Order: sequence, then structure tokens, then C-alpha cells
Amino acid sequence: MEQNKLPSIKRVDKAEWIIEKDYKQGMKVPAKIFATEKIVKEMDFSVYEQITNVATLPGIINYAMCMPDGHSGYGFPIGGVAAFDTEKGVISPGGIGFDVNCGMRLVLTSLTYKDIQPKLKLLVDNLFERVPAGVGSTGFVKLNASEFREAVENGAEWCVEKGYGWQEDLKKTEEYGCMENADSKKISERSISRGLNQIGTLGSGNHYLEVQVVKEENIFDKEIAKKIGLFPEQVVIMFHCGSRGFGHQVATDYLQIFLKVMESKYGIKILDRELACAPFNSKEGQDYFSAMKCAINMSFANRQTILHRIREVFSKIFQADAEKLGLKMVYDVAHNTAKLEKHIVDGKEKEVLVHRKGATRALGPGRKEVCEGYRSIGQPVIIGGSMETGSYLLLGTKEAEMKTFGSTAHGSGRTMSRAQARRTWRGEKLQKEMESRGIYVRTTSFSGLAEEAGGAYKDIDDVIEAASIAGISKKVCKFKPIGNVKG
Repeated sequence: MEQNKLPSIKRVDKAEWIIEKDYKQGMKVPAKIFATEKIVKEMDFSVYEQITNVATLPGIINYAMCMPDGHSGYGFPIGGVAAFDTEKGVISPGGIGFDVNCGMRLVLTSLTYKDIQPKLKLLVDNLFERVPAGVGSTGFVKLNASEFREAVENGAEWCVEKGYGWQEDLKKTEEYGCMENADSKKISERSISRGLNQIGTLGSGNHYLEVQVVKEENIFDKEIAKKIGLFPEQVVIMFHCGSRGFGHQVATDYLQIFLKVMESKYGIKILDRELACAPFNSKEGQDYFSAMKCAINMSFANRQTILHRIREVFSKIFQADAEKLGLKMVYDVAHNTAKLEKHIVDGKEKEVLVHRKGATRALGPGRKEVCEGYRSIGQPVIIGGSMETGSYLLLGTKEAEMKTFGSTAHGSGRTMSRAQARRTWRGEKLQKEMESRGIYVRTTSFSGLAEEAGGAYKDIDDVIEAASIAGISKKVCKFKPIGNVKG
């Protein structure tokens, strides 16, 4: 970004920047960027245009916000956060995303790198075979339409009841694995047909399943790490996936509905049709909220089923049951959601609708939404880096609740388009280079692998540092990748 293009941006803290309301006609609140000066200077100019457009939406509270991993998205920038008044505000699919509840799950093992290194390729090969990845991939869970409706209304809980997980997994999942009041009557037959066979699949794009190792020098808070169950040289599993074609269709359906009624029925005018919205309390807004919850639940069920497959693979390779191998969840966090949450607004507790588009919930200690085991330390935040650079475990903070409605970054954030990445790297060559650096990769698509090259993303350490300086999350540990299954 060229600084002279945006003369009204000003620094208000070490990692906080403001674009005032007078920057653009119709802005109801300022826009706030959480970033270091380096990130601000390198951020795509379209991010600033998009986040200031968000600031024009009806009922927005305090600020339209962008996290340090922010980059251009559909409607909202990816990394966008906005809270809306439940009476005067709107709900917008562009503020949630097409891959609803695209999220992260982190799983412990009792194994060390020394234990796993001789069998790493065999392990990754088996994970590649057992967890379907890539465009159009289908899972082993075969459902009819009625069963799928039941699954998306009940989320991960449905999986556990079917034997695809443990009861304790639900406690370690955001929303305990199920958004209440999800109503499958509000989703289309087209959505169901697209999602019917996709539970238990990674998908493509930036979705992955990674085998990682904890290095002692990458543990930043030894006491918290120990409490969570982390130790030096430990092997952990992290994976990233969402609601696949089902969530995409839910968003597509309601974008079309909102575009038809937004101005004609509700008199809402917007600067960008990608911000199509409806009053939250309208019939259309409530229908979408119920349908979106189904997509959130589908994604929780998807990740729960994948964990079941991971446990099966580890048990087979290491000839021991999953409990003995310590395959316990740390946490499952969601991106791309809208949720009703209570936050302090103008000195009083108020229920607001928080949109997080490519952003992670980061609630601090004491919040009842966080399971009892973590309530005293804050909610775990899992931030995936590129497949070459490593990922992080953070904790939510009280400062995040005050500044960002309990939100932080969700990943590295792209700096390069997928097309440009394909022109810059060759997937086959990248795979060999990564293996020479100790990262064994299996992929369904070499062009897809090239799209996800580390150089196409911001430096994950820079993003985490910005979030840490801003106080919106606290570093616990960094994980080094050693094996990867890529869609």
C-alpha cells in the first residue's frame, strides 16, 4: 500500500491504526486496523476500501475492524470483524464468508519426534488415503437427505453419538460442537445435495492436515503449555477445513435473497453489492442465521469425523489404541461465523451480533463460553501458518474482549493471488524442496500445492507479533511442520 493513497490513516497505538469516519461518505463508525507498521505498509489497498465500506453498514458498533492477517475478500476483507446492534443492525453473508466455519482443530499425542520419524512417510501416506482431500472429494459417512439434516442440526454431537469421537471432544470444541437452533428447513435442496457426501473431507484450497512437532525453543509460556499438555519434541496434529460445498451454497442462496429485498423491502443502500445484507431481526435475516448455523454445525461434524479417521490411522500405524497414544483434543476454533455474544458497549453489557470473517474468537479468562478446563486461562486460539512455516497456539485475552469483541487473527493472510502463485512456483519442485527441508507432503494437486507456497503468505511470525503487541492474543507455542496432507 502507498501511504499517500490513504491520508487519513493514523497510528493510535503500537499496533493499532484508525481510518476516521470522514474518509468516506456514509461511514457510521471509524475503521480500525490491528497491525505493525510493516504490515500496514504492505497491506493490499483493497483491504482499506473494503473495511471502510463495512463501516457504512446499518447498526455497526464502535469500529469496522481488520486483523493483522487481513487481505482482500468477498465483501468484508478476510480478517474482518464487525459487531452489530441486534435491533438496528444487519447480518451479511459477505461478513461471514462462503466457507462457513472454516476452522482449526489441534490434537495432542504422547509421541515424540523420535518415535514418529521412522514412520512419518507411512503415517502421512495413510492419512492421505483415509482423509479424502481435493475438489469434489467425498467421505466415508454415507447419508440420505434426512440423516444429513439431522447431522447439520446437531453438529459434532451427532458424530459422537454415531461413534465418531469421544464425549470429551465436545467440551474442547467451540460452541461445544453445535450451534443451537440450527434449522435445516431454512436450507435448500441444492445445499443438501452438495453437502450430502462431504462430511469427513478436507477439501481443497488452503485446507490441510499437518503433523507438527513442538521444539523447546518455541514454547513461550512453559506453565500454560504444560497445563494444556504440551512438552518438548512432542508430535501434534493440526488440521484446517470447513463446510465445503454445503456452506458455499447456503451463502450463495441467501446472498441472492438479500439482493432482492435489501433495498426494495428494507431501504438499505450499500456501496458494494458483495455486502448484501438484511436486518438481523427480519424474516430473511433470521432465516439466514438459522441456515448459517447448519453450515457451522456441518463443519464441526466434518472436523470431528476427520479426527476419528486420524485416530484410526495412528492406532493402525503404532499398534495401540488412540487413548494410549494420547490423541486428545486441545481445541477446535471456528472462523467465518456470526454469533450472538455479550460484550461491554458504552460501559454496559450488551448482546451484539459479531461477524468474524477469517478471524478467530479470542475470549479471555472467566468467560462461560469457554470450557471449564480453560476458563481460568482464556480460550485457546489456533492460528495456522503456511505449510512451510509453522503454526501457533495462542490464548484469548480480556484486552481482546475490550478492543475487538473478543477476536484475533486466523492465519498468515495471503499476499499473492492463487494465479500469481501458480506462475511463481511449480508444485512438483516445491514438494521436493519441502521434503529436503524435512516436511513430507502428499497432495491431490500440484497446482494447488503451488498456490499454497509459503511465499504467497505473510510471515506468520509478523502476524502473531502484531496480535501480541495489540494485546488481542497471547503466545503459548509455535509448531514446526514435518508432514502435510494437502487438498
